[in-house]
Amino acid sequence: MAKKRVVILGAAGRDFHNFNMVLRGNKSYEVVAFTAAQIPNISGRKYPKELAGKGYPDGIPIYPENKLKELIVKNNVDKVVFAYSDISHIEVMHAASIALAAGADFWLLGPKSTMLKSKKLVVSVTAVRTGSGKSPVSRTITDILRRLRPELRIAVIRHPMPYGDLKKQIVQRFSSFGEMKEQKCTIEEMEEYLPHIERGNTVFAGVDYEKILKAAEKEADLIIFDGGNNDFSFIQPDLNIVVADARRAGHEVLYHPGETNLRMADVIVLNKINSASREESELVLNNIKDANPDAAIIKSDMLISIENHFDMRGKRILAIEDGPTLTHGGLTSGAASIAAQQAGAYTVNPRQYAVGSIKEIYEKYPHLGTVLPAMGYSQQQVQELQETINAVPCDAVLIGTPVDLRRVLTINKPAVRVRYELKTLGKPDLEDVIKEFLRTGGKK
Repeated sequence: MAKKRVVILGAAGRDFHNFNMVLRGNKSYEVVAFTAAQIPNISGRKYPKELAGKGYPDGIPIYPENKLKELIVKNNVDKVVFAYSDISHIEVMHAASIALAAGADFWLLGPKSTMLKSKKLVVSVTAVRTGSGKSPVSRTITDILRRLRPELRIAVIRHPMPYGDLKKQIVQRFSSFGEMKEQKCTIEEMEEYLPHIERGNTVFAGVDYEKILKAAEKEADLIIFDGGNNDFSFIQPDLNIVVADARRAGHEVLYHPGETNLRMADVIVLNKINSASREESELVLNNIKDANPDAAIIKSDMLISIENHFDMRGKRILAIEDGPTLTHGGLTSGAASIAAQQAGAYTVNPRQYAVGSIKEIYEKYPHLGTVLPAMGYSQQQVQELQETINAVPCDAVLIGTPVDLRRVLTINKPAVRVRYELKTLGKPDLEDVIKEFLRTGGKK
């Protein structure tokens, strides 16, 4: 029987994992191409032969997603696998329609096919949308675990962000800022890894998650899977915690695979309650109860603090926020702009001062307001981000990103960091959940 020919739609993460788990070494299928979306400069590469395995002596090419129809027709493709996250249900079906109209099947690979099983206890932290607050939840969980069980060895496995040389990123391990610099991490990677490293957690990431999991298991008694975007876990969890966002009411049932996470969750953290309206919070609560009535619900908010109690009253402030949260996450503001507003500062619009790819970001995402997304997927983009920051006329720069940008950029004006941590509201709280989890050993 002839092999079924496949194209995988992705964004340098779930796509590679799905290939590794289901299609690599599978004699029934031949993957003719990956496509790339969401992340700049990740098409035009190849999934290398060292990772692709037998049958792919030249590796697998990666094309822009707008070439999908052409790829299906030219390569007589039988199946299109959709394999990336934080995309509306409507957009998923637009991709499906293109595939079906060109004659191919449209395929979604689920948890049973793609989740690895660990020998150790696993807590997964995922979300219904990018920027819901899953990273602060992950950090809070590690803090609680260290307080309750200081003898436990904890490893964090992070959702992939392999935007560089894939052959060098098969398995990555980070325990210091220096190691991130040595491995040429992007700003986006640093934003996710550094807050864990600062807490003493070792972070594992990369491309081949079977090998990554084995490496983490050698060092840990318990593994935290810290999700990316709103993707579901790559590892089967013993405790599945999902973060919902009260500020984006309704999105929990409108985005893929965020709704999947919502329906699978053991515990749902409804975050940002104090900055949302009562109506928004009630809508999310109703959607949670309809989709997953058995899930425990924890209410929380983000506690924002400004470094050195910097006085911003009346000052012109450039607010810099986490890039993906603003771009495909769809938010118009974050911790820095909220802090500036609360302190009585004036937020300068950086749009007219943007250069290069940063200018293109504003054109691609017109919803962005008077904030600057911290985009840094390449050295060139990092340089363009720095040039943009330094061109904006303001009294101070407010850094609302998880990583301190002063460590990777040279900023020509006063720069102050905004920190944000999770604050649970009422009972049950995360400590109650973790105590019960440890008591039962993950048995449900």
